[in-house]
This record gives sequence, structure tokens and C-alpha cells, in this order.
Amino acid sequence: MPIDIVGVGLNATDTLIPVSSWPASGSKIEIHAASVLPGGQVASAMVACQSWGLRSRYIGKLGQDSAAALHTEEFRKAGVDSCLLTAAGCSSHQSFILVEDSGERTVLWKRDDRLTIRPEELRREWITDARALHLDGRDTAAAIAAASWANEAGIPVIADLDELYPGVEELIARVDYLIVSRNIPSRLSGKSDLFEALTAVQRRFGCYLTAATLGEEGVLASIGGAFCYRPAFQVNVVDTTGAGDIFHAGFIYGLLHSMCLGQALDFACAAAALNCTAPGARGGVRPVSEVENLIASGFRHPAVFPSPAKNQPTACYVKLDPAIARLAKAQNARRD
Repeated sequence: MPIDIVGVGLNATDTLIPVSSWPASGSKIEIHAASVLPGGQVASAMVACQSWGLRSRYIGKLGQDSAAALHTEEFRKAGVDSCLLTAAGCSSHQSFILVEDSGERTVLWKRDDRLTIRPEELRREWITDARALHLDGRDTAAAIAAASWANEAGIPVIADLDELYPGVEELIARVDYLIVSRNIPSRLSGKSDLFEALTAVQRRFGCYLTAATLGEEGVLASIGGAFCYRPAFQVNVVDTTGAGDIFHAGFIYGLLHSMCLGQALDFACAAAALNCTAPGARGGVRPVSEVENLIASGFRHPAVFPSPAKNQPTACYVKLDPAIARLAKAQNARRD
């Protein structure tokens, strides 16, 4: 069967520990529950995309332990086509997540260096038979190789970056849709104003779209100097683990269904919000009909930017067409 979206990147085995508040130094706190659930940026995004009817493939590395069996079974149950590499003699990626009553989470993680995906472990055909490629950039050399193959094949590349890993700038130059956490654009550009930072990153690296996710404040995106801002949706938050992962999955869904940018960001915001209503990185992934219902009838958090954002031309009605993104990338490369 044809693959709609292939993802290369992190998986994690999350141990969720509910706490009433952050523990004070030197204190002892009784816990009443702990849940072990599958997570990871790209792995969770691929499971969400598959649940919404996109044929998804996940490429990642696991250790030799019970967690590997858990992930393998979860991908099988979800119907995700998985290309799983094995790191002999080590444990899979582990995360210990303290979830406060507000839903905010703090992540403690451990990852053996042997879990790093090496470029030579990838197969070109795993990438080039898909309609789009999603990366988190953690294993940067492998991500660069995958993005290069995608570029050559005319396949759009989406990236979810929450950290500037060594060598990541070479990867960003191969990305079409760069959607990052709040502080990344300023760190890349040196500009404190988010509007200016997004535009500067776009110009420097030639990305078709740059965007920053802002938690309860929503998301701000830029295409060609025009902006689209969408506030987040209000829900009863249980656990914010995985919200960003599912946001990216929602954006991918909108992209591959040729939505307008504003529609795609709304779908991403709504999907991420609903995921926060249940424990775990994927616990609140809801059907498309429920996501659409929240968009149609849900309340949003107060806007922090005017509309159109900063009195600039709006990009909210720009239709997301992967072919246009690749053409823009090629034109930028020729101009440079």
C-alpha cells in the first residue's frame, strides 16, 4: 500500500507519575499510581496520523528489552508500518514524567548512545515511496540523509525541533515546513521579536513555512513574510505530554489534505488540545470528527497577537500544496 507519511526519529517509553505539586527539595512524596505508556515525538505523530486514515511508516531504533516489545505491539495494533532497528545489549529510550494537577509535565529522560540511528542504517526506499517526511532532528546525521533523499525525490519535509542539536542547521536547510518550540526561532536568528525571528529563519534557510508553537497561546506561522496566528483551544487539561507531537501530526494531516494554512493550524491546535484531556503522549488522540467538532464549537484561549498578525498580510488562506513548497525551495536555491 502507498505510504502517506514516513517519520524518522524518537520513540520513548514513558513512566507517568501524577503529583499534586512539584516536590520540594529533600521531601518525600507518596504516589498513588504510575503508568507505563508508549511515547516519543515522531513515533506518537505517526500513530496519530494512522488513526486519522493516513498510511504511516515509523523508522526508529529500540533496545533489547520489554519496552521494545511494547512499542512493536503498539505499532502493530495501530497499523503503522514500522521499520525498527535494534541496538544490541541496551535499554530502549526511557522517560520519567511528573504530571502536576494542572496537567503540566516535567520530563526526566535517559537514552543510550547506542540508540542513535546512523545514516548507513537507513534505506532510501523507506523514504522515497512516501508523500511526506517527518523528522525531529535528534539523530541529526540520519535525519540529514533522509531529508536529502526526500529533497531529491521532491517529497516535502516537516520538522519538529525542540532543541538545536549539533549540525542541525544543515538539516534545517533541507526542511520545507519548520515547526519548532517557542524559543528556537530567536536562538537561530538572534532576534527577540518572534515575527522578525520567523521571517529571518525563513530567509536564511529557505524554508517554505516557519512556525512556533506557543502552548496555551497557540501558534504563529509565516509564509513569505505573511503571518497566520491561531489561538489554542480551551479544554480540561489532564496531561500536556505529547501535545506538540500531536500538533505536528495534525499539521501533517492538514498538509496532505491540501487545507488552507489557517485550517491546518486549527486542526493541529484542536488535535493537540484534545490529546491533553487524557494521560500519556497518545492518550487523547481523537477521531477526525471530534477534532472538527472542537474547531466548530470550542472556545479558545485569549489571543496574544492581533488578527491579521501585526497588521501584516495574512497567510491563513494560503493553500498548503507540497508541490508549491518544493518549487519555492528550488527557486530559493537557484537565487542563492
